[in-house]
Amino acid sequence: MSENPTDAQSPDPALEPQEMPLVEHLLELRNRLLKVVLSVLLCFAVIYPFANELYLWLSQPLRDLLPEGQMMIATDITSPFFAPLKLALVVAVFAAIPFILYQVWSFIAPGLYKHEKKLAFPLLATSVLLFYLGAAFAYFVVFPLVFGFFTAIGPEGIVELPDISSYLNFVLKMFFAFGVAFEIPIATILMILSGVTTPSDLAAKRPYVVVGCFVIGMLLTPPDIISQTLLAVPMWILFELGILFGHLAQRRRTSDPLDSPDE
Repeated sequence: MSENPTDAQSPDPALEPQEMPLVEHLLELRNRLLKVVLSVLLCFAVIYPFANELYLWLSQPLRDLLPEGQMMIATDITSPFFAPLKLALVVAVFAAIPFILYQVWSFIAPGLYKHEKKLAFPLLATSVLLFYLGAAFAYFVVFPLVFGFFTAIGPEGIVELPDISSYLNFVLKMFFAFGVAFEIPIATILMILSGVTTPSDLAAKRPYVVVGCFVIGMLLTPPDIISQTLLAVPMWILFELGILFGHLAQRRRTSDPLDSPDE
């Protein structure tokens, strides 16, 4: 009995080399990482000429509260160059986040189900927006109160001359702390949708969460009750919003039929 020529010519899919899809994914990941780096460098090239003006704007909440005649200083000979440079690089990353988000979405979207695509992109976009809101909350609300507190409690006769590098490190830490804290609703929704927990379980742990918010506020902010409370209270409110939206997303997910993966 002779073999069918078509069967001899068509290879068995199970015998196909498995390295190719992985290599293709790695190549795509490399290309997208290169695009991300280039986008950050492009933003940096545009922003760096205004680095000094950006630093003056960033330090405005503290400089407005310094006594007349006092100013910020540079205790390191390289600080006047590296502090604005570091700030320009951080701002460049912030500015490139929408493009970075697009690259992340383009990389993971082909492997998602249709119902996951409907949820994943809004979550990614909302997480970026919440991070921006957290940083804005720190600058416009927290900084004036915290710096007002610090400049008011100093011993009499002490001249306050804040170092520009120390100030930059402090505000970047605060931006990161409040930006991450504002991601709590996204983390809560993902935990609920992944089945790790349920809205009712999270609601039952509310007292522990409130205590945890104040502990995190104590660890991430300066040792004063104002900044700790200004971080802990929004974290608690965002946790409650995460439970609410997680409950709504869970109800919608159970009511909709599961989609099949895209071809």
